[in-house]
Amino acid sequence: MIFPRHFFTEKLLEWNREVNTRNMPWKGEKDPYRIWLSEIILQQTRVEQGWPYYERFIQHYPTVEKLAAAPEEEVFRLWQGLGYYARCKNMLAAAREITNTYLGKFPDQYEQIKSLKGIGPYTAAAIASFAFNLPYAVLDGNVFRVLSRYFGIETPIDSTAGKKQFDTLAQELLPEDASAAYNQSIMDFGAVVCKPQQPLCDDCPLRKKCVALQHQLVPLLPIKTKKLQIKKRYFNYLLVNYKEQIFIRKRTDSDIWQNLHEFLLIETTAPSDITELQTSEAFRNYFGNAKPEIERVSAPFKQQLTHQTIHSQFISIHVKKPPVLPGFMLVPRNSLNNYAFPKTITTFLESNHLQLF
Repeated sequence: MIFPRHFFTEKLLEWNREVNTRNMPWKGEKDPYRIWLSEIILQQTRVEQGWPYYERFIQHYPTVEKLAAAPEEEVFRLWQGLGYYARCKNMLAAAREITNTYLGKFPDQYEQIKSLKGIGPYTAAAIASFAFNLPYAVLDGNVFRVLSRYFGIETPIDSTAGKKQFDTLAQELLPEDASAAYNQSIMDFGAVVCKPQQPLCDDCPLRKKCVALQHQLVPLLPIKTKKLQIKKRYFNYLLVNYKEQIFIRKRTDSDIWQNLHEFLLIETTAPSDITELQTSEAFRNYFGNAKPEIERVSAPFKQQLTHQTIHSQFISIHVKKPPVLPGFMLVPRNSLNNYAFPKTITTFLESNHLQLF
């Protein structure tokens, strides 16, 4: 590292004071509950998408005790559309631990914060720094990118050596008397200046000493060793209608969308038409030898997750006698808004495909 590190820190703090206009409702917040809530919502979620969810959660649950006391189904409905529902489940568990173990007072020590369900080193550092001004450096995607480019670090950020190297560097750069301001500075800087694509290098206050810029490495850094593998899955939902009621169940397996509801599901390895589905073992398991009336088939739907692409179609089926379906319940069709569903299903329900009912 040939450039003074204090220059990096001072320039970031100066940029934050004089130039940074990035606005978010949780920015500058000192309430650890609100900071924690924003961090959990923003895991794997863009700020623009998470912003209205944060405001709705604050409106419904202004304190951690209110969240801890809320019915699980109600909280999941409010979370609906954010994805990664394990975050919501862990958030509820942590809220209840704070209420029961810490008597509703958010813990103010890093290790205690990190011990809460669903909180890792980054989130714990963010809460400790922003709420309590403790000297813990945050290390998220924005920080990795800024550090790797400025210091010209080619160690993969997803390697053991890389994580250790960046963690050590981030902590060394942190001014202990201004940890909250510095952490906010570097995260915002990575979001609006040192962006993944089309970074604003011409306007960058660090440009004269940025190793990546001097050596034309900006598009190449940071480096990752693992290439994301996207799995394709095909979900065929059967909307089984009986006397203005429909069958749904809660997903309980250790898979995506745990604790959310769904219709009867036949998952296939490739796109399938209704004839193929009717002759499948899964269809026979649902209906035995009965031949229910197939009414309509929807257009295809698609939902992109981080590691998976979900292709879905919805098939409306009418039965004169309800089949025996362990684990499912018959609910009035007009009560579906009372249940939390994955985004694919809510998109279908909100679309003009309601005539499938």
